Amino acid sequence: MLAHHFHAQILMLHVATQLSHAAGVPETRRELASWDLLTAIIREAQKRQDQCLGSDLAGLSIQRILGDGDTAQTIIQTAETEHADLIMMPSFGFTFDQFLLGSVTGKLSNSAACPVWTDAHVEETGVRQFAARNILCAVDLGPRSRNAVLWTAQFAAEFGARVTLAHVTAAVELWGPGGWYINEAWKKELISSASRRIAELQQDTGVVTEVFIGSGDVPRVLSQAVEQTGANLLVNGTYPYGGRLRTYGYGIICAVSIPVLSV
Repeated sequence: MLAHHFHAQILMLHVATQLSHAAGVPETRRELASWDLLTAIIREAQKRQDQCLGSDLAGLSIQRILGDGDTAQTIIQTAETEHADLIMMPSFGFTFDQFLLGSVTGKLSNSAACPVWTDAHVEETGVRQFAARNILCAVDLGPRSRNAVLWTAQFAAEFGARVTLAHVTAAVELWGPGGWYINEAWKKELISSASRRIAELQQDTGVVTEVFIGSGDVPRVLSQAVEQTGANLLVNGTYPYGGRLRTYGYGIICAVSIPVLSV
């Protein structure tokens, strides 16, 4: 969908690993040299009775690339060599390589020089039609936040989407006699400070949006924000600086039910 919209070329990359043969990928270099990745994907889609990719990819320029070695590094190096504007990948694969792919996704989200798009972290095989109507932009109000907001605004303008800025403050729950309770004074101070800094960020970028402010566990709160705003895409400002969003990068991908774009 994005390639059609932006008239972009697709570089379809597969990095051969020890587990690749379990997914039907040839093991020898001679077999790999003659292997048609696109045809294999379409054939597998037809086996699963999913929508055939042929019509979706019609009219697009597609370059097929096979690599080997460390998966994350190969993806990053290929993206740099080919001057990719965006890396797109699933958040996990089949059960046997779920944790491997999750590790790769986490590395890419923190290290890639271009934005990384991961599909919704849900175990379902049906085709999901993506529609960019509501975009949630998560900011930690650090050095990367300005870029994340401007990137989100530009992307939203392409599709006429509504934008909501989301920020998660530190937890406001304290342990006391009888269990946990919320420190209302601390909560008020954190929200007030966050609201002020978000207003300054909006003034600096010229991007005026709705605002969501929560506190506590970052992935859980952002998942709640997704549900509350009806967002179709979460933009997460993570790379290259530290901060809470980078720390919880893959946890956020796992927690929300929509695609995550790490910029």
